[in-house]
Amino acid sequence: MHRFKAAVFGTGFVGRVHLEGIRRLGYVQVYAIGESEVEKAARLGAEFHVEKIDSDYRRILEDPAVDAVHICTPNFMHFRMAKDALEAGKHVICEKPLATSVEEARTLVALAGETQRRNCTFHNLRFYPMVQHMRRMREDGDLGEILVVQGTYSQDWLLYDTDWNWRLDSKTSGPSRCLADLGSHWCDMAEHVAGLRITSVCADLQTYHKTHKRPKGPVETFAGKMLKPEDYIETPVDTEDFGAVTFRMGDRARGAFTASQVSAGRKNRLNLEIYGTKAGVAWDQERPDELWIGNRNTNNQIIIKDPSLLKPLARSYADLPGGHSEGYDDTFKQVFRRFYRSIEEPGSEPEYPQFADGLRTLTILQAEMDSHRKHAWVDVA
Repeated sequence: MHRFKAAVFGTGFVGRVHLEGIRRLGYVQVYAIGESEVEKAARLGAEFHVEKIDSDYRRILEDPAVDAVHICTPNFMHFRMAKDALEAGKHVICEKPLATSVEEARTLVALAGETQRRNCTFHNLRFYPMVQHMRRMREDGDLGEILVVQGTYSQDWLLYDTDWNWRLDSKTSGPSRCLADLGSHWCDMAEHVAGLRITSVCADLQTYHKTHKRPKGPVETFAGKMLKPEDYIETPVDTEDFGAVTFRMGDRARGAFTASQVSAGRKNRLNLEIYGTKAGVAWDQERPDELWIGNRNTNNQIIIKDPSLLKPLARSYADLPGGHSEGYDDTFKQVFRRFYRSIEEPGSEPEYPQFADGLRTLTILQAEMDSHRKHAWVDVA
């Protein structure tokens, strides 16, 4: 394949995972890093042998050598960076949520169409091998008609009022936190696997800590648990810790899910359960190589990831033989591989979520927020 040059904007937790995932491809070079904290970017750039470091991402976009941009910054920066990148003729991978409003997302979808640039909203959790196996089971009719879709996305890293992250500030994260961060992943995966659209929602949100103790210095995601009282500033919080959503899906299917950042002991548990008229399936991100298959009239099963035993169309999502685990970082590689291949093959159909999918999850999120405010069912536009 052509050797591509990529720029990564943002150097936090997920920015580093992007850097590592890009390097795994072999034919994509991490060419540039855009980061306002120049010293931090310089350290990371030296570690990854990056040629170009700049505190102003716009100067990187002016470089004709850059083929694609990975946007890994706080949410409020996504829209402007993605818009500028598309207008500069770059292909764009943007972390979710795509933007902080439906209107911004619509603008990006339209601009991506006008510029004919490849565009990806980074819903990478679709790309676990067993998630793809579930999807192909549904496509092959193994589950029958889908009746029930349910689950949770639960974490505990914001359980205490001494926990802090930029997502707690609505100025940087947008009007929603937990449902935007976790619920968007869950809804994207549910629709992707079940093959049905969420048509209406009834949501209830809760903020347990009205204030958090904000560290006086910078803290990265999932870090900062060892700080002392004198290191904090009491800061009001106006985004949700928890959300519960009941929904209608398609004509007959019904479901419910919770999203939580205060569930003690749950580190990163996306659980998805789908029940049809023939069988059920359940998957847990904390045990990613296992898939539960439920039967009415015979024994249930737990199957372990093995490419040779996966559905044929799911097989390419697993690179290692049975008994060799593939996890979170491997989903990055799988998305990047398909994204850069689509640049190489302009006429090919993208095998990854696009900006339109990012608009979709923001549309669901808007309905959930409206439902909570109105204490009522709200249709998804």
